Amino acid sequence: MASAGLAYPDRFYAAAAYAGFGGSPQSSTAGASRFQNDVALLLYGLYQQATVGPCADPKPRAWNPVEHSKWTSWHGLGNMASTEAMRLFVKILEEEDPAWYSRVPELAAESVVDVEMLKPKVEPATVSASENGDSLPETKTISTENGLLLETQDKDVVMEGLGLVSIYDQWVAPSVSGQRPKPRYAHGAAVVQEKMYIFGGNHNGRYLSDLQVLDLKSLTWSRIEAKALAGSLDSSTTGSVAPSAGHSLIPWGNKILSIGGHTKDPSETITVKEFDPQTCLWSNLKTYGKPPISRGGQSVTLVGNTLVIFGGEDAKRSLLNDLHILDLETMTWDDIDAIGTPPAPRSDHAAACHADRYLLIFGGGSHATCFNDLHVLDLQTMEWSRPKQQGATPGPRAGHAGVTVGENWFIAGGGNNMNGISETLVLNMATLVWSVVATVQGRVPLASEGLSLVTSTYKGEDFLMSFGGYNGRYSNEVYVLKPSHISDLQSRMIEGPVSDTIAALLPTTNTSRDMELETEGAQDKKIKEIEMDNGDSELNIRNEETIERIVESLKAEKEELESTFNKEQLQNLQIKQELAEAESRNTELTKELQSVRSQLAAEQSRCFKLEVDVAELRQKLQAMEALEKEVELLRRQKAASEQEALSAKQRQGSGGLWGWLAGSPPPEK
Repeated sequence: MASAGLAYPDRFYAAAAYAGFGGSPQSSTAGASRFQNDVALLLYGLYQQATVGPCADPKPRAWNPVEHSKWTSWHGLGNMASTEAMRLFVKILEEEDPAWYSRVPELAAESVVDVEMLKPKVEPATVSASENGDSLPETKTISTENGLLLETQDKDVVMEGLGLVSIYDQWVAPSVSGQRPKPRYAHGAAVVQEKMYIFGGNHNGRYLSDLQVLDLKSLTWSRIEAKALAGSLDSSTTGSVAPSAGHSLIPWGNKILSIGGHTKDPSETITVKEFDPQTCLWSNLKTYGKPPISRGGQSVTLVGNTLVIFGGEDAKRSLLNDLHILDLETMTWDDIDAIGTPPAPRSDHAAACHADRYLLIFGGGSHATCFNDLHVLDLQTMEWSRPKQQGATPGPRAGHAGVTVGENWFIAGGGNNMNGISETLVLNMATLVWSVVATVQGRVPLASEGLSLVTSTYKGEDFLMSFGGYNGRYSNEVYVLKPSHISDLQSRMIEGPVSDTIAALLPTTNTSRDMELETEGAQDKKIKEIEMDNGDSELNIRNEETIERIVESLKAEKEELESTFNKEQLQNLQIKQELAEAESRNTELTKELQSVRSQLAAEQSRCFKLEVDVAELRQKLQAMEALEKEVELLRRQKAASEQEALSAKQRQGSGGLWGWLAGSPPPEK
């Protein structure tokens, strides 16, 4: 860094004096008014730890919030070694103010001439001398402009590309060259071999099909005249690339996959295309199984050798919340029916994977509202859950972008149907604690919907890069952010006292299987750092006893961590046994369920037959009732006929008697 020419502990005292902490071991003033409160408190705690040692003061009363906060910051460092506190103090100061070394009056003589950004000049360099009179390598200093490079480097080293960005946790617009792409949003972005590829997108309601590339070494734009194979991969016929927006670009080896997206003539099912940077050709990949329906605005997450697709919006503007997995080795689709309550149908959300097991879904929007909920899918049990979020819980948003760096998930941009979102957030996926990384002011492209966010590494440091977006205006700007680990340190101080060494201040994973390797690596790294510090100056002679105590402390801590690791292994074994028993019970229950289902199917078949028999009997009964009615009618007709015949006989008998009395002859027989 800029203060590399000054050895410890003088380097620490110079940094403390600049920050307003007195610059001597006896000083404990809590100045540093130039920093934000959280950073100032962190610097105060580290200064006290370095100059006084572990906090032994009683806890202040609650009605004195300033002293209480200072005590909490100092006490939270636990038994951290003095040398580690010095190193962290200087590191955090350099992250907050990279130019501090050149601004200290008594050290300003060591600085050299400024060099124009992106155009390093060969200037005479000063030669510093160490305390023992040995000369140090010639150095040159590059000035800061808009947050770009400000570090002292060897005179033969020329910084370029992402190396020009030195300020931490702030978005910087680097100077880029070449023909800029057309402004757009809802495009796809991916980084392959230190190049950022931009494909498609939407501009003024029209879908785009161009492929642009930004060389991250030189920050130069260029356009690739890509063609599409008309048929399979074996075909030699090429054509134009279909315009698309709302698709997802995924780096896969040295190639790029494009999944889904809205097109002018949408297909029935989702398409998977592959771009080869060597041949500059797009090709449609053949997949097997049942593919999902065509869609855009979905999330596509790379998990091992599979792609996990969730949600989106189909060609009829219907929102989706289905889940599909594509195996990239067999190119086979699998439709997943997860248990639990899934997220509501949505599009333009963000997704990430933690520990190759947990899929996180955040935000997104429907046709009427935006979401700020967080859902987690266990990819082993395929069960949805909605955990409780902690920290600076973000507001509703859609059209944002996310990218992971270790355990941290960075979220930038998006909108809430009224305004663009100005803050950039980070979620620690192991603790589910949100914190704000940076905030932009005004109507800038970073507060836009449909921007892209990718990550790249330069000389061991991670960089976030955003491109494009729409917030009333279409953007084609590139912004870069270099994240620091200050948020990790602060979150650990809030949660409880840290370990005796700097290893506890570094990000950790949530899996116990890597604990042993991390413990040994951290111990070796700590010892090597101490040896390097001792070699800088006479500190090796003056602090031999201190180093021995630190080594003993490290050994004790290693034993404690090994004991903890053994306990974790035992607990993990017990959990595995319980899991095996649960799986055995689950298998038995599944067999019983299948048996019950077969019995139920047999009963359903019998019931169906009985229903058929009942229906036939009902028909026969109805026919018998009709016959009974006809028989009754015939009986009535017969009775009526018999009654008429009887009446006729009676009339005949009566007529013969009266005729005989009247003297008329009887009728002939």
